[in-house]
Amino acid sequence: MPPQTRSASLYTFPSDLVDDGVARVIDDARSGGFDTLAVALAYHQARDVVPHPRGPRLRYRRDGVFFEPDDEKWASSPMRPSVQSAEERAAVAELLAAPDRPAVESWTVFLHNTGLGEQHPSAATENCFGDRILSNLCPATPLARAYALALADDVSSRGLDVVAEALSQQTFGHGHHHERSFAPVSAGDETLLSLCFCGACADRAGDVDTEALAARCRERVDAAWAGAAALPATRDALVDAIGDDLLAYLAARERAVTELAGEVAAIVHSRGQRLVFMDLTGAVLGYDDGRPQGALAADQAWRLAIDPAAVASGVDAYAVLGYAQDPARLHDDVASVRAAIGEGELRVILRPGHPDTTSASHWHEKEAAAIAAGADRVDAYNYGMAPEHVLARLERA
Repeated sequence: MPPQTRSASLYTFPSDLVDDGVARVIDDARSGGFDTLAVALAYHQARDVVPHPRGPRLRYRRDGVFFEPDDEKWASSPMRPSVQSAEERAAVAELLAAPDRPAVESWTVFLHNTGLGEQHPSAATENCFGDRILSNLCPATPLARAYALALADDVSSRGLDVVAEALSQQTFGHGHHHERSFAPVSAGDETLLSLCFCGACADRAGDVDTEALAARCRERVDAAWAGAAALPATRDALVDAIGDDLLAYLAARERAVTELAGEVAAIVHSRGQRLVFMDLTGAVLGYDDGRPQGALAADQAWRLAIDPAAVASGVDAYAVLGYAQDPARLHDDVASVRAAIGEGELRVILRPGHPDTTSASHWHEKEAAAIAAGADRVDAYNYGMAPEHVLARLERA
């Protein structure tokens, strides 16, 4: 007997539809009990291991969209996305046309786009040294905001709900290909290097002397590279090191993200669709090893300029990444977000395999922990990068 379908999304790439075939992906989703496929329609650069036996074992992903952009939707955006391969676009079209398919959501990466950062560096984050972090488009800049609104309009006009990834500020690390640093960068110093001091961010900061603030950030990071003690990634520690005006600057960053999320939601709603905001804090805390440290997830979202309560009030659902091995830590992280956002729909995205999950029983234990902490649904990331024996963990009698 097939497993009972539940309200949950299985994340997948268009390349999975090519490698495994649309019919098999649909069957595997149903075998796992998923009623929805969250398919990437806009993605970023990456090199991924794909261990399924029916295609290449490596996939090189590019920045761009998996559909032909509608010129009318992009009339107000100087930045235009690259278009992905015809083979992958055809596979997406085949899925959408399949008569027996599950629901499909558009998994859409917004402001993590190295190609656009290289073409339009003024839209990218400008750190305290004046260097551009080209993989990170700044949500305060007019260019990036116009791009985000056009992307939301184009995707949602295709009749798909939108799962918005990277619709916020981003971190210094895990953004660019082959990053290297042979100088020490503690979590707190990396947070300082992530702060954007572009003109748009400075304008939003009001009375804050952003030049002086950036200078103090430079002094602290230079001191770290010279051997100063590590700086914890907490607001209190950073304020002690940099000054009280940092709090006002962080608040201005959060307002920019909240406003942009609300504007994107308004466009998606105008097309009759729903917006799911993906909070990437869980990836900042546990991406490499599934062992998040420090304060709970809701209390570290500020590092991405996210105010969970404010953002959640303007979107249809709030999704968090539960990249944690320990079910107790996962429970507490999810509970912190539930307490922050109130009664809105809360989704938790878990990885069913390495490095977070070791077995089917471990998966189910974590799924239960997330639900007990207030999650409305538990989604899985992702289909193509999980070995087939890991996908089998998702099946339930």
